[in-house]
Amino acid sequence: MLIRIPSVLDSSQLRIVRDLLADMDFVEGKHSAGEAAGRVKRNEELSSAQGELKQVNNLLMVSLLSHPLYRYAALPHRVATPLYARYREGMEYGPHLDDAVMGEGVRYRSDIAITVFLSEPDAYAGGELVIGTEFGEQFIKYPAGDAVMYPASSRHRVAKVSGGERLVAVTWVQSMIRDAAKRELLFALYRAREALLRRQPEAAETRDLDSAYMNLVRMWAEV
Repeated sequence: MLIRIPSVLDSSQLRIVRDLLADMDFVEGKHSAGEAAGRVKRNEELSSAQGELKQVNNLLMVSLLSHPLYRYAALPHRVATPLYARYREGMEYGPHLDDAVMGEGVRYRSDIAITVFLSEPDAYAGGELVIGTEFGEQFIKYPAGDAVMYPASSRHRVAKVSGGERLVAVTWVQSMIRDAAKRELLFALYRAREALLRRQPEAAETRDLDSAYMNLVRMWAEV
């Protein structure tokens, strides 16, 4: 399930995040990748030992976690601290899979990957996030502030940047619902449930769908 999450960050939040990141140090990104991914990774990532990084993380994650589309599509159980990646001219990230288990200390299973775009599409040439799906490769290049959520089990890549600078935040989620097909079904039920609650809040069909959704989450959730 590939989902666009619009307006995770508004224009004022984007300005704050970009201004803070502009004064921070980026280092070679391949050191944070596994052995296979490290061979095809050419980007820069934010060094974690920086004083204002907590402010950036808090702003981004509060906005993401409060977004209803994210909450009900991901059904998050554990969420990774964001990673900030920069791609300058000539940089790219070849085809790879994300590590299945991530984290230090508290470990988490990477069910879902999320990229939040921090650069406007016209600020760089190339640099699309290319995600392999059953319908072929999907090329993603959203406006700054929007995010894309997709299965971390998908083989994906970042196309070579031929000009400008691509800046993104990336995070991962361990969902309460381990099975991707079940998550997709629950998300479809959630959307139908919300529509009925708006249009026919007192109808028997609304009550039945609400009960079915809640009880399926209860049946399938791992917490």
